[in-house]
Amino acid sequence: MEELPPKGFYRHFKGNLYEVINFARDANTQKQVVVYRALYGEYGLWVRDFDEFFETIESDGEKVQRFEYIEPHCDYDAEDPFAEVPL
Repeated sequence: MEELPPKGFYRHFKGNLYEVINFARDANTQKQVVVYRALYGEYGLWVRDFDEFFETIESDGEKVQRFEYIEPHCDYDAEDPFAEVPL
């Protein structure tokens, strides 16, 4: 089985932050998808085609990753569950 990219925090090429929660399969197409959460606004939960999530796109004449990996999930601190997530 192919190794999956890391779960954790990603920055969209337009600047917003997201957290990759997990990977899944579309029930109808069997295509692999990424399950992720916006880290702004209403913190919506989203699903995007795996290949599209990790593709290289052109923005302002430059080739960039649609989502750039920042860092892994931080460890949950039971003593301080509301501690800031370091980004």
